[in-house]
Amino acid sequence: MLPSQDISRLLDIMAALRTPKTGCPWDLEQTFATIAPYTIEEAYEVADAIARNDLEDLKEELGDLLLQVVFHARMAEEQGAFAFGDVVNAINTKMIRRHPHVFGDRAGKLTPDEVKGLWYSIKAEEKAERAAARGEAPDAKPGLLASVKKSQPALARAMDLQRTASTVGFDWNDPRAVLAKIREEADEIEAALDSGDQVHIAEETGDLLFAVVNLARHAKTDPEMALRATNAKFERRFAHIERALAAKGSSLEKATLVEMDALWNEAKGEE
Repeated sequence: MLPSQDISRLLDIMAALRTPKTGCPWDLEQTFATIAPYTIEEAYEVADAIARNDLEDLKEELGDLLLQVVFHARMAEEQGAFAFGDVVNAINTKMIRRHPHVFGDRAGKLTPDEVKGLWYSIKAEEKAERAAARGEAPDAKPGLLASVKKSQPALARAMDLQRTASTVGFDWNDPRAVLAKIREEADEIEAALDSGDQVHIAEETGDLLFAVVNLARHAKTDPEMALRATNAKFERRFAHIERALAAKGSSLEKATLVEMDALWNEAKGEE
């Protein structure tokens, strides 16, 4: 089977991999649950390629992520639930519906803030329609934050919770006010540390992280990408410490904290 730029070729490859008796034993034994961790992993690898500004790698990682979509769609098709074409149709429908300022009669008449508000309003309508389709009783109107998915990684969900709350004005107007909140939370952690109460320490640590995410949002910085960049920086500087010690015939185990700290500052200065 030859490669192709046509998506149908990828669908055919996945169908062949999942064909009983002639397909791949590993692919055949997979389920939605066993494939889900790979889907998450591939999404992170896409983010990593973007952080490294490696467009060649990004091309490959996007292909890996697309494969995850095709894999899930194939398993759903085997169960008679939906097929890949239904996935494409669903996202096409959603994007058109959520952009009436582009595809509808309100084209070009909304400000960026109005667009965000409209997006969340339409999402809430869609959720209510899905609940009705499932035959669920129309309970009290769901809260504003009900649309924020609980399955997201904590950093991303904190960002979405804050962003959603901001659509009704529950937000700071000045990033420096968020910075003051971070200092306040740091003081509260210090008090918790003095008390020795581990539950309280964990709670205050979470509050500090939430405030830092809020600062990242106001600074128009993705906290996940920012932390990834800092992780990479830490790795580079720590590797410098290892190399410098090895060049002197020493090692991490033999070095003192003072030595390692000096080499860390050396690496920092070189950067």
